[in-house]
Order: sequence, then structure tokens, then C-alpha cells
Amino acid sequence: MTNQTPGPSERRRAPRIAPLSADIYAAGAAPARESSLQELKAQRRKPGEASFFYLDHHFQHNAVKVLPGEYFVSDESLVIMTVLGSCIAACLWDSRARVGGMNHFMLPDGDLADASGRYGSYAMELLINEMLKLGARRETMQAKIFGGAQVMHNFTTMNVGERNTNFVLNYLHTERIPIVSEDVLDIYPRKVVFFPITGKAMVKRLAHAHPEALAQEARGNAVTVVKSTAGGSVDLF
Repeated sequence: MTNQTPGPSERRRAPRIAPLSADIYAAGAAPARESSLQELKAQRRKPGEASFFYLDHHFQHNAVKVLPGEYFVSDESLVIMTVLGSCIAACLWDSRARVGGMNHFMLPDGDLADASGRYGSYAMELLINEMLKLGARRETMQAKIFGGAQVMHNFTTMNVGERNTNFVLNYLHTERIPIVSEDVLDIYPRKVVFFPITGKAMVKRLAHAHPEALAQEARGNAVTVVKSTAGGSVDLF
């Protein structure tokens, strides 16, 4: 069976609606483990694991920033954050194990001798394997994907964002991990935050390098909710 990935013109467009309040943690769920900021900073980290911890004042929660080539997986109450251009971040979540994680890769694949989280082929396997170590199962994982933007004006020769997007769509399809939400392609850099206990993801679209789009934004600047699911919603904040 041929695996066909929908082109940019065929991808669904999100409805424009009013902002939603952010219920970060599920009502009635058992309290999640929560390390202090000092404990998080003191823990020894694996190669490629994100290690920049801080207090996020917007959400009033401890947070970790995932840089390009890094990943982070947790079953704790914290925020996982990254900023994307043409790169992709895949957020995986297992609702039964209450484990979630995020990676941030720059290109679909690279030299086989260079096992690096910069490449999607390695970053996806690394993310899944680290989630399995915390009790997640492949058959109960679901995904939310972000990024793949054309952030530089008239820079279309390499189509890096589109290549990255097609790679992660095909990879997750092959692994039979359903994509429940996505905010990909377009021209906007994105800030993404992910809550690993509930699977909730939120997106903020940042300033871009396409001045011709400013007039269109002025005519219709609205908050977009990409998709709401039982596993948490994806909101612009």
C-alpha cells in the first residue's frame, strides 16, 4: 500500500475561535510527582537530554527548554517548552502511563555514523525508547506535531520545513502512532509548550520574516485552536 502524505494545500485548516482557558491538569487525577527546580537542575542528564530548567512565570510552573537536537521525557508535573522555525517538535503522550515527551529535530536524516538528535530518524526512536523506559507503550501513544515553517522570505530551495513535516507524518504513520493534533508548515516560527502528564499542548505563533503577510494579519488577527481531543487541546496562548 502506497503511503501518501497530503500536500500543504490539502491539509486541514484550523477554525478561528475565541481563546480557551487552559486546564493544565486533569480534574480528579492523582497528584503528579513534582520535583523542585533545584532538584531538577541537580539531576544527572543523559546525552541529548534537555537540561535548561527555569520557572515559567506565565504558567507558574517549573519548565525545561528543549533546544535543537535535544529531547525530554517526564512523568512529573512540569512544562516542556521549545521554539521552532523549520524544525519539528513531536510531542508524544501515553494517557494510561501519564508519560509525555518532546523532541526537536532539524533535518529528516543524516549520516548513519552521526547518531544525533538533530536528525528526525534518530530523534523519534530516542523519544519513543525513553518513554518506554518510563512505562509507556507504543500501542497507547498518541502524537501532536509542530513546526516545519518556511520562516525565511523567498527561501524555498531546500524546503526544509516541508521535508521535516513529511518525514514525521510518514514516520508516525509507519509506527501506527496516531496524530491527534498538528500545527505545521505556514510561515510562522512557533513557541510550543507541552504538559507531559495530561498531553496538553499550547502554541504561540511568533513574528516572521514575511512582511507581505502583515496586511492579512491586520485584517483577521484571531486565536486558533488546532484541535481538541480527549488527550488535551492545542491552543494558541
